Amino acid sequence: MALGDSNHTDIDEDLHSRQLAVYGRETMRRLFASNILVSGMQGLGAEIAKNLILAGVKSVTLHDEGSVELWDLSSNFIFSENDVGKNRALASVQKLQELNNAVVISTLTSKLAKEQLSDFQAVVFTDISLEKAIEFNDYCHNHQPPISFIKAEVRGLFGSVFCDFGPEFTVFDVDGEEPHTGIIASVSNDNPALVSCVDDERLEFQDGDLVVFSEVHGTTELNDGKPRKIKNARPYSFTLDEDTTNYGTYVKGGIVTQVKQPKVLNFKPLREAIKDPGDFLLSDFSKFDRPPLLHLAFQSLDKFVSELGCFPVAGSEEDAQKLISVATNINDSLGDGKVEDINPKLLRFFAFGARAVLNPMAAMFGGIVGQEVVKACSGKFHPLFQFFYFDSVESLPTEPLDSSEFKPINSRYDAQISVFGAKLQRKLEDAKVFIVGSGALGCEFLKNVALMGVSCGDQGKLTITDDDVIEKSNLSRQFLFRDWNIGQAKSTVAASAAASINPCLNIEALQNRVGPETENVFDDNFWENLSVVINALDNVNARLYVDQRCLYFQKPLLESGTLGAKCNSQMVIPHLTENYGASRDPPEKQAPMCTVHSFPHNIDHCLTWARSEFEGLLEKTPAEVNAYLSNPAEYTTAMTNAGDAQARDNLERVLECLDREKCETFQDCIAWARLKFEDYFSNRVKQLIYTFPEDAATSTGAPFWSAPKRFPHPLQFSAADPSHLHFLLAASMLRAETFGIPVSDWAKNPRMLAEAVNKVIVPEFQPKKNAKIVTDEKATTLSTASLDDTVVINDLITKLEKCRQNLPLEFRMKPIQFEKDDDTNYHMDMIAGLANMRARNYSIPEVDKLKAKFIAGRIIPAIATSTAMATGLVCLELYKVLNGGHKVEDYRNTFANLALPLFSMAEPVPPKVMKHCDLSWTVWDRWILKDNPTLRDLIQWLKKKGLNAYSISCGSCLLFNSMFPRHRERMDKKVVDLAREVAKVELPPYRHHLDVVVACEDDEDNDIDIPLVSIYFC
Repeated sequence: MALGDSNHTDIDEDLHSRQLAVYGRETMRRLFASNILVSGMQGLGAEIAKNLILAGVKSVTLHDEGSVELWDLSSNFIFSENDVGKNRALASVQKLQELNNAVVISTLTSKLAKEQLSDFQAVVFTDISLEKAIEFNDYCHNHQPPISFIKAEVRGLFGSVFCDFGPEFTVFDVDGEEPHTGIIASVSNDNPALVSCVDDERLEFQDGDLVVFSEVHGTTELNDGKPRKIKNARPYSFTLDEDTTNYGTYVKGGIVTQVKQPKVLNFKPLREAIKDPGDFLLSDFSKFDRPPLLHLAFQSLDKFVSELGCFPVAGSEEDAQKLISVATNINDSLGDGKVEDINPKLLRFFAFGARAVLNPMAAMFGGIVGQEVVKACSGKFHPLFQFFYFDSVESLPTEPLDSSEFKPINSRYDAQISVFGAKLQRKLEDAKVFIVGSGALGCEFLKNVALMGVSCGDQGKLTITDDDVIEKSNLSRQFLFRDWNIGQAKSTVAASAAASINPCLNIEALQNRVGPETENVFDDNFWENLSVVINALDNVNARLYVDQRCLYFQKPLLESGTLGAKCNSQMVIPHLTENYGASRDPPEKQAPMCTVHSFPHNIDHCLTWARSEFEGLLEKTPAEVNAYLSNPAEYTTAMTNAGDAQARDNLERVLECLDREKCETFQDCIAWARLKFEDYFSNRVKQLIYTFPEDAATSTGAPFWSAPKRFPHPLQFSAADPSHLHFLLAASMLRAETFGIPVSDWAKNPRMLAEAVNKVIVPEFQPKKNAKIVTDEKATTLSTASLDDTVVINDLITKLEKCRQNLPLEFRMKPIQFEKDDDTNYHMDMIAGLANMRARNYSIPEVDKLKAKFIAGRIIPAIATSTAMATGLVCLELYKVLNGGHKVEDYRNTFANLALPLFSMAEPVPPKVMKHCDLSWTVWDRWILKDNPTLRDLIQWLKKKGLNAYSISCGSCLLFNSMFPRHRERMDKKVVDLAREVAKVELPPYRHHLDVVVACEDDEDNDIDIPLVSIYFC
C-alpha cells in the first residue's frame, strides 16, 4: 500500500478543524504527503480535483490532452467561455490553485506513459478507454509499492467507479467511528463468563468483536490488556469466550472498550475484475438487477467508441440500435454470466446521453471518488470493493420527446440538452428558486444550479440568504470563498462567485435569517412566486420553519444534510410526500445535571461542565454585573420581585465579582485563578467525599459509589506541573480581560508565573457537615430554594449598594463570548484545562486541546466529499421537480455513508391521508375562502361538507364557540373584521389573508381534524 510519509507536516487546525474531526491527525498527515494524478479534466475530473485540493493532499497533477469546448461548460465550474480552445488541464490550474495554496498543482498535457504513474500514490482516470485502463492498471497493481488505481466515468444519467488498491491493502479503520465502550456492573465466575453493564446506555457491541478491560476491581485478571472475543451481545450484556471460574470475585468498577481491527483487502486487477466482477455495491434495492446490466452497458459503450471513433449521437435511434446490438453480442458471449434482460429501453437512454457529463452526476461521483482517493492514501475508511454503478433515469422528463429536442443549439447547456431536451432547459432557466444558507451545502448548490442554467433565463430568479460571515475554518469545504473574503457576508461572496461561473445567473443575495421575524422580507408574495426551495441549513429548527412555510404555500422543498462522511437527502413534494417535520430523530440524550456537576464518568461530562463554568464566570456574571451597574434600581427591583433561589444566586455572583473577588492588578487575576483551582479541583472534591465517603451506601443499602459513578480524588496544586500552570495562565488572562486589566509581559514566562502563583495565600479548607449536594438525576437546577431567600436578597442588595459607591461611575466589565476557532484567545486553553483537571479528579482519560474543541465547541465534523455528493443527489431530483409530472415512485430519498461505503436510496413516504365522507385531504391541504365571508358563511360552507363547526379560533383567541350563547351575536360579522376586533389581530400590508383553526364534528359527534382554513379579504 502506497501511503504517504506522515511524519513531518504541521496541520493548520484553524483551517482544517472540521475535517480533522472526521479524519484525525494521522490521516491528515498521510494526506499531506500524498501525490495524486487526475486524468480527464471535464466536469468529473474538475470535481474530484476540487475535493482533493480542499482536503489538502500534497500535490495534484492534472492531465488532459484535449481542449475546452463550449460543451464542457455544462458540468465544469472552472471553465468560462474565454477558455474555449485552451488545453483543459492548463485552463484549470489558476482557479483550482485558489482553493488551497498549500497544495502543489501541476499539469501534463501530452500522452501519458505508464512509467509516469510511479510518481503518485493514487491515480484517477475519468476519460480513458478500457484497453488503456487495463494497461495502466496492470502497471499500478504490480508496482512496488502498489499504486492505487481508480477508473470513474459519468455518461449522462449513468455513472461507474472501479477501484484497485493493490493485491494487499490494509484498512486501518473500517468505519471511522469511535470504539464503543461500556461501564461494567458485574462479571460472573463462569465458563463462559457473563458480563453485565449498567443500563445508562445501550451497548453497541456485535458478536465477534474484540474488547479489552480496564479498572476492574476483584476480577483483576481481566485488566491484562489482552483483546478478548465476545459473543451473545445484548443491549446491556455479553458473554466472554473465557473460563473465569477461578478468577477473583468481581467487586466493582470496570470499563470495557472495543478494539478496532485492521482489515486486509485483496483487490483484483481490472483485467480480471471486468470478467469476474464479484458482488456489486448496490444503491437502490428497487434496481437490484441493474448493476450487471450497467456493467455490460459501459463495456458496450467502450467498444462502440473504439470501433466508430465517436459517441452515439443524442436522439439518434440508429446509434442507439448500434449500441444495443454491441451489447447483445457481448452479452451472448458471456455464457453463465449472461444478463437475462438487456433492457433496450434503458440502453437507448444510455446511448442518447453517453457523451454528456452532467453537473449533478459529476458532483455526486466527484464526492464518491474524492473519498476513495483519501482512503487509498490513508487507509482510513473501507474502500469501494470494487465496482459501483448508478443511474438516475427517473430524472428524465416523463413525456416522450422528439429527437429534435436533443439537438445542440450552440449554448453552454448543450450537454444537458442532449440528455433532457430543450424544453426542460427552458423550465430550468425560468425557475424561481430560494436557497436557504450559503455555507458548505449552499456553495455546492450555487455552483450546481449555475452550471445547470437554473434561474438563468429572463423569467428566472435565484434568491439566496445567509446571515453569517466567512471564517477561516469555512475555507476547507466552502469552496466559493477565499482567504481574502474572511469577515465578509457569505451570501454576497457566494452569489458573486456563482455569477462568475455563469454570468447569466439572475441572483439576489440577502443577509436575513429565515424565521418569523423576517416574514416582512420573505412575505406571502415571495413564497407564492417560488418554483422550489432548497435548504442548505445546519440546524433543525430552521429546517422545521422552512418546512412549515413550504407546506403552507405548497412549494417543493429539497432537503439535505451531512455529518462527517455521512449525508442524506429528503424530497418534500406537495401532495406526494410527507413533509420534513412529519418524522423526527429522537432527541439526543442529555446527561443529568448532577452527573455533570458531581459525578462525571466520561470526558464529555467534564467538557460540558467546563463550558458551563467558562460561560458562567466569563460571560454571564460580567453581563449581570453590567446589567446591575447600568440600572441599579431596575435590576434590584427585578431581583426582589423574583425572590427565588436564582435571583439570590445572581446577586451573590455580582457581589462576589465586585467585592471579594474584584481584581485590580494582574497579580489579583493570578490569585483568583489559583483560588479557583483550589475550589474546583480540591475543595469541592474534599467536600464531596466527606459527604459521601468511599464506603457510603444509598437508602437501599447499595454502595453509593457504584457504576457508573467514579470515586474522585482531590488534586494537590504544583507549579511544577505544566498543565496546572497552563490552566492558571489561561484563567488569569481571561479574568484580566473581563476587568480590562493589562496583562504583564512576564505572564507567559513559566518560571515567573510560578513565582507569582506561589505568593498566593491559599486558605485551609474544612468540609461542611450539612452541605447539600444534588444527587437526583431528574433535578434541573443546582440552586436550592430557602424560606429566607427574601431576607438574603435584601441583605445582598444592601451590600451591593455599598460596593457600588466605591466604583468609578463608568466602570463596566467585559463579558467574553466563547469563540472556539481562535487559538490565540485562551478560550479553549481554559476549557481544556478545566475539563482535564476535573478528569484527573475522577481518573477519566484526558484529551488534547483539539479533541476538547470538537466536544466543547460542538463542532460538526464536515468534509467536502459528502457535501458534494449530497448536493449532486439533490440536483438530480431538481430536474424532476422543475419538469413536473413525476410520481412519488420517481423521487428518491438517500442516506449515504462514504466511510463504509453505503448508499441507500428509496422512494419517499407519501403523506398520511385523512378522509371524511367523499372528502380526503393531507397535511398539504389548506381550505381557502375568498371575499372575507361572515362567520355564518364559513359555518354553512363547512356544513355543506358534512362538518359541524363548534369552535373557531385565531391564534390563541376564540372567535366562536357553540357553547357560548353570546358568540351567536357574531354570526353576521366578517371573519377578518371579527379577528381584528376580538383577537386584536394586526395584519401587515403584505398579508392578504387570515388563518383560522376550526374544530369540527361529523353528524355522529366524532371529532374531524380538518385542514387550516384561510380567509382571503382582498
